[in-house]
Amino acid sequence: MEQSQMCPRFEKAVEILSKRWTSLIVFQLLSGPHRFVNIDHALPNLSGKVLSERLKELEQEGIVKRVVYPETPVRIEYSLSDKGLALAPIFSEIAKWSSEWLPVPES
Repeated sequence: MEQSQMCPRFEKAVEILSKRWTSLIVFQLLSGPHRFVNIDHALPNLSGKVLSERLKELEQEGIVKRVVYPETPVRIEYSLSDKGLALAPIFSEIAKWSSEWLPVPES
């Protein structure tokens, strides 16, 4: 594939994943389905409003699936779609790269 053909797609991918908190939400969902509250607790510096916005954006992009269980109270779970799960090798490589090249922050 020529670079000129790849550029718009690559740019769109970087635009989606570089939005603040998006990559961390996807990383959290790589471990399996989670309820909103679980994601919220895993990312304590993220506001509920922003989390809700990012989940909606990821759902619109087809990266995240939202499943509503008709229970009382209603239970909603978020998980990665096949499109989202396809990001796993990329996140694995980022984890390897960061382990090798980024120092551990001191407390």
